[in-house]
Amino acid sequence: MVVIVRMVLRRVALLVPLTLGIVLFVFLVMEFSDTDPAAAYFMGGNPTQEQLENFREENGLNDPLAVRYVAFLGDLARGDMGTSVLGREQVADQVGTALPLTMQLTFLGLGLGVGLALVFGVLAAIYRDRLPDQAIRVVSLTGVAAPSFWIALLMIQYLAVELGWFPTGGYTNPADSLTGWLETMAMPAVALSLPVAAALTRIVRTAVVEELDRDYVRTAVGSGLPPVVVVGRNVLRNALINPLTVLGLRVGYLLGGAVVIETIFNLPGMGKLMIDAVRNGDPAVVQGVVLTTALGFVVINLVIDILYLLVNPRLRSAD
Repeated sequence: MVVIVRMVLRRVALLVPLTLGIVLFVFLVMEFSDTDPAAAYFMGGNPTQEQLENFREENGLNDPLAVRYVAFLGDLARGDMGTSVLGREQVADQVGTALPLTMQLTFLGLGLGVGLALVFGVLAAIYRDRLPDQAIRVVSLTGVAAPSFWIALLMIQYLAVELGWFPTGGYTNPADSLTGWLETMAMPAVALSLPVAAALTRIVRTAVVEELDRDYVRTAVGSGLPPVVVVGRNVLRNALINPLTVLGLRVGYLLGGAVVIETIFNLPGMGKLMIDAVRNGDPAVVQGVVLTTALGFVVINLVIDILYLLVNPRLRSAD
């Protein structure tokens, strides 16, 4: 346990320079973009040059770049991401309203994708080179080639418009109706998860096949243990090490795909918030959404890294 805690603390410590680097990158991208915060603030108001200069002076936009960056870090430390130039709302409040829905969609897609990958990956490995394995490989290759937005459009056309099984879009809060929440989140979660499930299925299959060929599996089966027990207790645990290393990258795909999926299904999450901010020229909101999404990706990868340590005893003992 001491070894695990030491390794976790080491990885947490690495987050400090990584987080500062992300904040600096996002800050510089927004600083050198073509969007003028002063012009965006007076959008549609036909301001004079004097009004624009007064706004820049009052908000520190004329200060040196290093001074603005230090002020930006100080604001972030206090939880201040700036103010939206349109609704004059705090960006942190807008992000706090949109983030829970994006997290719901991301983790629903992640859970569904991992569950499907485990089931079909193990089945394909057990029936390797036979009909179930060949069918699963064909379906997984198709799923990898099919983008999530295309799957979403097909689902809307056939499951929502033609069959009427699900609503075409919108969002129902689970506190208001759990059934309504499931109906509005089902198609977005499935559309987001299928490409991830298809990619992970191939990785799980390969890892399980390698474990099934090891001597300890033949010994356990030869000693009379049921194959289901051997696969569930030993093979699957050892085979999960390689898929976990890939899962962190797939979380980034899920977060990026959620932007498109939320727009297609009209879900008021981070994706829709950013698309609306870009369309309306609201730089503070764009900066807040990008920064929150990037830091969320880092935190989720830290969690997956810790899980990797827990399921890989060889790595722990080698440290």
